Amino acid sequence: MTTAQTQELDVQPTPLALLLLGREADPRSERGVECPGDLPSASDPDLVARARAAKEKLGDKVFVLGHHYQRDEVIQFADVTGDSFKLARDAAARPGAEYIVFCGVHFMAESADILTSDDQKVVLPDLAAGCSMADMATAEQVAECWDVLTEAGIAEQVVPVSYMNSSADIKAFTGKHGGTICTSSNAERALNWAFEQGEKVLFLPDQHLGRNTAVRDLGMSLEDCVVYNPHRPNGGLTAEELRAAKMILWRGHCSVHGRFSLDSVNDVRERIPGVNVLVHPECKHEVVAAADYVGSTEYIIKALEAAPAGSKWAIGTELNLVRRLANRFAAEDKEIVFLDKTVCFCSTMNRIDLPHLVWTLESLAEGTLVNRIEVDKETEAFAKLALERMLALP
Repeated sequence: MTTAQTQELDVQPTPLALLLLGREADPRSERGVECPGDLPSASDPDLVARARAAKEKLGDKVFVLGHHYQRDEVIQFADVTGDSFKLARDAAARPGAEYIVFCGVHFMAESADILTSDDQKVVLPDLAAGCSMADMATAEQVAECWDVLTEAGIAEQVVPVSYMNSSADIKAFTGKHGGTICTSSNAERALNWAFEQGEKVLFLPDQHLGRNTAVRDLGMSLEDCVVYNPHRPNGGLTAEELRAAKMILWRGHCSVHGRFSLDSVNDVRERIPGVNVLVHPECKHEVVAAADYVGSTEYIIKALEAAPAGSKWAIGTELNLVRRLANRFAAEDKEIVFLDKTVCFCSTMNRIDLPHLVWTLESLAEGTLVNRIEVDKETEAFAKLALERMLALP
């Protein structure tokens, strides 16, 4: 439909449509839309040299963090690599670094800002590097959900547990309501702790990690879990369903891990006899149930490091990491393939490219602070409380 036709029908673009078109901005959203300044051309043959020169000029003033899902062209400039929480803690452990350049996505940079000192400045090379999963739970939606739980008479029994892949606002909500944060590595411990505090858990924002942990690790049944859909009245659930549930799962998911299917598992087993299927717990329950091994990004890396030469692996996680691991272990005769036939990068992670990194480092080297991620003090205080409860988990 053309713009003229739209105007004739008097159809007004929604705020989300305007945001995606880059014509509006929502400072509370995981998505950003602006990148001030002129980016160097992606075809510039001197990009690598420029990044090295700017990083060398900054010296100890800058600390570059690279998430496992980043492009190789960016990872080469990372001082440390890892998952989101490890990187945030690494940043906090470098108080002498004035600039923390986080090559990841928005919620990760927020976590780094929460954990670092006031003197440190966290920078995200591209403000549009968000997270579709984190976007699936807003502060307003979660507050409305809590009202629904209150009306059902169960709010006092519910302990919120929020995945690290959530906005600072959601982490703050969790801290304010007596809950904790979890990672894909410690979700089982977080849920055990939560059930010691209350009778039910509200798990945000990834339904699959919550369901897989509850059923696979804690021995619950699928019937113990219900899915709260923020786009339906009362979450699409009756008060009776909420009262009967142990796990109230937010209707969110990872757009990368959610792509893998049971057909993907069956197909790779047929194509590669003897293959080991290793998947991330953000995958759907039927995929996790059909896999040979399930674990976090760090678990996946360690499993492949320990794997015997000549073994075959199909990995269900982000393609940048899978490809990097395949190249790394090729010399050891370990065959590593992507679980799905369809190529699937994390589109928002991939927004951090070499031109954005060069622009960021050169701007900082010239004394210009760009793309700072800063969490307000009240939100930071409650979010930090939730993170501290996670760090204190037995």
